[in-house]
Parts: sequence; structure tokens; C-alpha cells
Amino acid sequence: QVQLAESGGGLVQAGGSLRLSCAASGRTFSSYAMGWFRQAPGKEREIVAAISSSGGNTYYANSVKGRLTISRDKAKNTVYLQMNRLKPEDTAVYHCAVANTAWTTTIEDEYRYWGQGTQVTVSS
Repeated sequence: QVQLAESGGGLVQAGGSLRLSCAASGRTFSSYAMGWFRQAPGKEREIVAAISSSGGNTYYANSVKGRLTISRDKAKNTVYLQMNRLKPEDTAVYHCAVANTAWTTTIEDEYRYWGQGTQVTVSS
């Protein structure tokens, strides 16, 4: 059974940092791209960042460029999201997901497996 377990969320003041982790179990995802999405209350889910299977190609939403960094550790079957200089508008539930392709993709329908999410709250 495939499971994605996010961790690292919490409450932080504006300007602070958090590091999210997403550990996959049940199978190896080294051949697939992975991504982080977020959904704020009353808003649609949006992609935040994505990384290719090799780790050599990444994508970032304009709203997070220069502040968030996605990375992956294939040996640990884990993807990370380093979040710096956080803003109140970053408050959301963050989900990791595994794509059905090796290349980075922003198309939500191309993500096959999803985690339950971890709450990130940034206070002003």
C-alpha cells in the first residue's frame, strides 16, 4: 500500500522558516517527479513546487520563488520543502504528491499519489 506522510508543519511567525518532509512508503518513486501543493481556506489547491525524478529540474510558483526550495533524497524516498521568509499568505495545508511522469509537471491530474497534508500557519 502506497503512503505519503508529510511532517514538519506548524505555527511560525512571519519571516520565519519551516522544513516540510514527505516520506513515501509502499514503493520506490525514484523514477517519478514529485511536487508540493497547498490549499488555503476557501481557495483552490495550487501547486507550489515540483522536482523531476533526477532532481535536476525544478519548478516554483511565482509567489514562492526565492523563498521555498524543493529537494529530494532518493535513498530515503523522501521529498523536502524548505520554506524561508514565510508570509501570512503562505498559510495553508501543504500536500506532497507523486506524478506519473519523470519530468516536472504543474498539471494536477498528472499526480497519482497524494499525502494527507500538513498545516502551515504563519502569523503576522
